[in-house]
Amino acid sequence: MSSDGSSTTVAEVYPCSKSIPPPIYRHAAPSGPWPWVDFNTDFSKSEAPFNEGDHEWSGYPQKLFGNWTSIPVARSKMLTQCAEKGPCIIFGIDVENVRVRALFVDNLTQSVLKMLGTKYKIEPFFFSSSANWIPSRYREEVRHKEGDHITVILPFIGAAEKKNNTPSNSSGPEHVQRRNTIDVMAPLHLHGEHVLLIDLLAIHMIRRKETSTIITYHPMLGGRTTAERLHQVMERAGGSVYWNKIFQESKDPTFFFLQILWYALYSWDEAFEVLYTRIKELEAILNNVDFASMADRNHSLHSLQAHLLQYQTHLHDFEKSVTFVKENPNPALEPNVEDDATKDSMKREKELMEREKELMERECDNLLSEITRLERKCTMFVSRLKNATDLAFAAVNIEDSKQTHKLTKATLRDSAAMKQISYLTMVFLPASFTASVFGMNVVEINPGSLETIARYVETTIALTLLTTWIVIALQPYSSIHENSGGGVWRRMAWPFYFNNTLKAYYRQVRPSSPQADNASSLRSLRRRGPTFPGRREGSLHEEEEKIGD
Repeated sequence: MSSDGSSTTVAEVYPCSKSIPPPIYRHAAPSGPWPWVDFNTDFSKSEAPFNEGDHEWSGYPQKLFGNWTSIPVARSKMLTQCAEKGPCIIFGIDVENVRVRALFVDNLTQSVLKMLGTKYKIEPFFFSSSANWIPSRYREEVRHKEGDHITVILPFIGAAEKKNNTPSNSSGPEHVQRRNTIDVMAPLHLHGEHVLLIDLLAIHMIRRKETSTIITYHPMLGGRTTAERLHQVMERAGGSVYWNKIFQESKDPTFFFLQILWYALYSWDEAFEVLYTRIKELEAILNNVDFASMADRNHSLHSLQAHLLQYQTHLHDFEKSVTFVKENPNPALEPNVEDDATKDSMKREKELMEREKELMERECDNLLSEITRLERKCTMFVSRLKNATDLAFAAVNIEDSKQTHKLTKATLRDSAAMKQISYLTMVFLPASFTASVFGMNVVEINPGSLETIARYVETTIALTLLTTWIVIALQPYSSIHENSGGGVWRRMAWPFYFNNTLKAYYRQVRPSSPQADNASSLRSLRRRGPTFPGRREGSLHEEEEKIGD
């Protein structure tokens, strides 16, 4: 491999706390007939007239793709997401054996985007999906024996070091918002020096018979893979003995495309190593749980599990991307049957193409097996987190049971004290009753008084009945009102419906005897008439009397 562009040391990775937008999948591929246009758009409005500009590339994308007018271009943000100032640096690598040139574009500007799109006739969906982090894969411009265009936009997970380890202020409004929401598209800050964030690998490849070209897009967010970083990694991959043998055996430039996909797998593996350490720390912490801070740990567990579920979706997209490369061979390698070639040369070309296909399938299967391993590891992480969450809740339930046991003991002690007070009340109750009776001013006890015991009894009974009536009428959820309704005036008339309530209660609690059930069944048979031929009606009366006896 040969490279052009300066080679510098790896820049420090500082994660960005900004969340990426949720993907809009309906705008991900050219097969959609309405690029970046929703049905609530007013189609009657006239658009601005198309202006080609001063240069050949100024009219991109509408000049090459007529349906990409000003409205979809503005809504896709493919131009506004470009760098406003600063030089655009392109790092290049030439792989001579497979005749491919890779262009890693850093700090992409609008003019460079239009130049690349015009020169290589790149579908605008590549830039719009890359700018909006939409996972997609598609193939276009397929020409047999000549070539095609393939695009893979793949979000993946990477681990980065934090800029500083100072704890954030947990009393501010940002902390409250973090506690109330779980954003799976935002970076996952782990306890320690690392943070997991969503990175992007956007690759567009123009496969041709003579020379193929690979163009990569890199978002301008902190902590993500830069063009310089990917260029250095791919340049170093040129020293791999294994891949050098592949490039010597094959002329397919798609192998370099596949080699770039391995970068995402390495990043996934490193992220899972950091995540495995964090899950072990959480499990160790939960064994010596501090219930005062259980709310924070509960949020951490659920946030981590929500991110893992999102990671499973990204891994599935990774698997589909590799399968897409495997199922779409390079049409430029097809044998040219139109030439005046001998049978031997045609046979050699077909054998060469079969070897190319077998080699591509083998390497794709190797990458797919590694992705399957990552998927199983992610599933294992989800299971371990669920186990840790169950452990946390079990520990809380055990602590609650201990507190409930203590409260039960205290309640029993209070009940014993109340019993003692009740016993004392029972001792003094006869004396209090006797003193109350002898203190009554009635004729039977104190001659010359104006009241009698009969009037005392009448007044007491009347007041007791009035109090009972008012108390029951003011209770809307009493069982006495089940048959009388729940209205206020209906409840005031509860004594008139009390008889029906007693009957209903009697039916529920009355035990049913087998003899009464059999007698009732015989009565029903008698009302229906003779059921069994040859049986007289008197026999039914006899059996009923026997059962009654």
